[in-house]
Amino acid sequence: MKYLLKKLTRKDKINRILYERLTEPLHLNILSLFVASLGSFSQKVEFDLVLRQQNAFCLLQAAKFAQSIGIESLTAIEFGVASGEGLLNICHLAKNVTQETGVQFHIFGFDTGTGMPAPKDYRDQPEFFKEGYFPMINKEKLLNALPNNAKLIIGDIAETVPQFLSTVTAESPIGFVAVDVDYYSSAKACLNVFLGEPEKYLPMTLVYLDDIGVPSSNPWVGELLAVNEFNAENAYRKIHPYPFLRTQRIFKHTRWIDQIFIMHTLDHERRSARKPTKMFVLDNSYL
Repeated sequence: MKYLLKKLTRKDKINRILYERLTEPLHLNILSLFVASLGSFSQKVEFDLVLRQQNAFCLLQAAKFAQSIGIESLTAIEFGVASGEGLLNICHLAKNVTQETGVQFHIFGFDTGTGMPAPKDYRDQPEFFKEGYFPMINKEKLLNALPNNAKLIIGDIAETVPQFLSTVTAESPIGFVAVDVDYYSSAKACLNVFLGEPEKYLPMTLVYLDDIGVPSSNPWVGELLAVNEFNAENAYRKIHPYPFLRTQRIFKHTRWIDQIFIMHTLDHERRSARKPTKMFVLDNSYL
């Protein structure tokens, strides 16, 4: 509760409530009061009643994808930990998702530990992000606060990702990746986490791009440029916006919807041509 009240004192959070929530139909906001007090975790996610809705949605959706193909454990990653608030949020939400679905999570946070490096060129949007931004404060407190299923990996992402990727297994494939590293160059290094063997991922892995909403964001800089280049360079791995997600949400004005993508593992065994185990037949109501 203290955390929530602290957030509600920030002007940007108040503005988001005004523009994203109170512009929605009145009956939905009234119904939200009942869901907040009596609803299940999944229902609260559907009604955007959890902090950092993007993490809640992605973790829950990844677990549902995993359940549909018989996977009992997933790996979740946050690139760009900074003070660790987002990582701890993922840990908290993952615990709720596990209680709801039974799917377990192994959680990893990647960071330099020293704040952002110097931008390399215009693609890193130096007009918006600066060297030294978002240092990791109280590292020891963060480490002590992490649950047993979470780990912090400190160092240059370009160097730590390949070693980490070698440890990922098909028993706990990557199901969710949050990219919050601001720079194009850093995002480019993050996306190398998707270059492992196909069984290291769900056929559809949830991806959240945090920094595509800044005013200077466009397809030629930042995380969007990194995604576009990744798609051009890889034949069987493609990152694409989650199709029709806004139409599927109860509350449609929230900004995070546009930041949810899916990494499609096109060479995954589940996406190969196989003999069907069940035949689907369509009825014709006119006959």
